Amino acid sequence: MPSAKLSVVSALLLAAAALLAGCSTKPVDPTAKMTPEQIHEMAREEIFNLQYAKGIELLEKLEGRAAGTPLAQQAQLEKAHAHYKNEEPAQAVATLDRFIRLHPASPAIDYALYLKGMVSFNEDLGLFSRITQQDLSERDQQAAKESFAAFKELVTRFPHSRYAADASARMTYIVNSLAKYEVHVARYYYSRGAYLATINRAQQAIADYRDAPALEEALYLMVQSYDALQMPQLRDDARRVLQSNYPQSRYIGGSGGDTTTVRQGPWWKLW
Repeated sequence: MPSAKLSVVSALLLAAAALLAGCSTKPVDPTAKMTPEQIHEMAREEIFNLQYAKGIELLEKLEGRAAGTPLAQQAQLEKAHAHYKNEEPAQAVATLDRFIRLHPASPAIDYALYLKGMVSFNEDLGLFSRITQQDLSERDQQAAKESFAAFKELVTRFPHSRYAADASARMTYIVNSLAKYEVHVARYYYSRGAYLATINRAQQAIADYRDAPALEEALYLMVQSYDALQMPQLRDDARRVLQSNYPQSRYIGGSGGDTTTVRQGPWWKLW
């Protein structure tokens, strides 16, 4: 019997030892005894070294440790920027939306809106676009519209912000790009002989994007489409508008050629 009791005790001791051994292999949190400021410095160092995932993890720890302080707000903004640099636009926008919702009176709201606009503005500039030099106007415009909305809110709410001038310039470019997109689609319809669709798309561009450079070609496509549909009065009306607004137009007098616009280089080289 004593030997049986010893066996039970030994088994319990072994189990306890195994449990302790398992506990001892748990990873140790290197930030456990660090101050929030030290965690912040470590996160910045990781991001500086392009270790965005590590930096984001540290900033998330900092948010928890410094909750309710300006440093926690700073961590949120820096985390959004790290997501942006790490080509994670959805996470960046989600972080910024959360910041804007939780801290509406923060003095950094203008920066948050600017960064949100930049995330969407550059989301259309992927690696494939860099290689092919594909124009922004020839791709999906949802990101451009979201970027415009963020920049517009920034300029409207904070007209004297240090970021307002650059946001305004980018808004102008986005509007021109969206107009080019409508004309790009209209040109596609024209090349397929869908003249009514061409006219509708060109008219949409003219109605939505006044003074955009692409509207010159929109009017030319309308002239050509009305001519193809044998509607001379509407053709001549469209031509008069084209001549009135663009007296030096390369399309007047037949010099427009085949409705293929001259590419001026990829849009992103402007920035």
